[in-house]
Amino acid sequence: MLRNQSLKQILIDTREYWDHSGTRSSVRENFLKIVECGTLALGAEIFASETEQVLVCHTCKSRTCPSCGYRATGLWQEELEAILPDVSYVGINFTMPSIFWPIFRQNRHLLNDLPAVAASAIQRWVENKYGVSVLLIVVPQTFGGLLNFNPHLHMLVSAGGLQESENIWIPLHFDIRELMQMWRLALSAYLWVALQAKALRSDLSTEQLKKVLKEQYRRPWIIYVSHYMSKRKFLRYAGRYIRRAAIPLSHIVKIGDREVRLLVKDTKAKRRVELLWSKEMFVDTLAEHVPDRYRHAMRYFGLLASRPKRRTSAALFAVLKQEQRPRPAPLSWPELSFRTFGINPLIDSCGQHMYRVERLKTPA
Repeated sequence: MLRNQSLKQILIDTREYWDHSGTRSSVRENFLKIVECGTLALGAEIFASETEQVLVCHTCKSRTCPSCGYRATGLWQEELEAILPDVSYVGINFTMPSIFWPIFRQNRHLLNDLPAVAASAIQRWVENKYGVSVLLIVVPQTFGGLLNFNPHLHMLVSAGGLQESENIWIPLHFDIRELMQMWRLALSAYLWVALQAKALRSDLSTEQLKKVLKEQYRRPWIIYVSHYMSKRKFLRYAGRYIRRAAIPLSHIVKIGDREVRLLVKDTKAKRRVELLWSKEMFVDTLAEHVPDRYRHAMRYFGLLASRPKRRTSAALFAVLKQEQRPRPAPLSWPELSFRTFGINPLIDSCGQHMYRVERLKTPA
């Protein structure tokens, strides 16, 4: 909760800087939610026992809010751990040449297609080489260790696939070079089509962009494929990137009148470095990583895609000889609060339960 308050204070201090029509609508909407999170501006509930009464303000449910995002991430991890079968998985990271980063920064609508482009590369590779379908989750990310704009993708892929014609599970061996070539082809083709369709803005001319695409297609790209891992390990890892503020608020060293001092990770030097930013620079950096409306924090493909999932999930568990677990029941607000913070907010100082007696509506 202290983290939420520190971010809220920075946004309150800089409100004139970002709260205007010139700010991207999703940024302004999410920042306003954080400022109003846990206040009467969002409405409240009154709970009471025989001896005590408490006012509980509504939370904002924003992805960018550290407190709300933390609880939402925990629920996502719990649900996926129940849904996914107990098989081996690999974590795959697809990066892109840094010369492409400004293109996606200027054309944020292209970011929404990146998970599907990456998933298509992996699915095409496993189908061509093994003739199977895999379990595939894609978590897009826009920030690097130094909080720069660096779009890339974290993916969980089952280390085996279902061959539906024979109804058997086949183990897979992932070839980094072949996967890189598939990803390079898929993204290059996507950008080429966007360029031809004039759906791409850039400081470079059309001819310069074509030259960049051709040059980058000839060079190797960097991707990562992990050793086999459990689903729990990946979900803990991916949980650091979904429904969270991009800036690691736990690493804020000091908030001054005009500046913010924080620690970030220099991945090349493999060490943490201290940055001193103005509050406006802090807000600008955070705003870059606020997703547009209706953009998902994770996407599901292959056997986890919504259409085939109902058809193949039961068959998959049968092939693996595992029991299909039900989705976990949604937790009530007091249960979630107790699990997250160790406190049941509806138990008074005498140990008695408090019950809702009134709802305060959001002010008009």
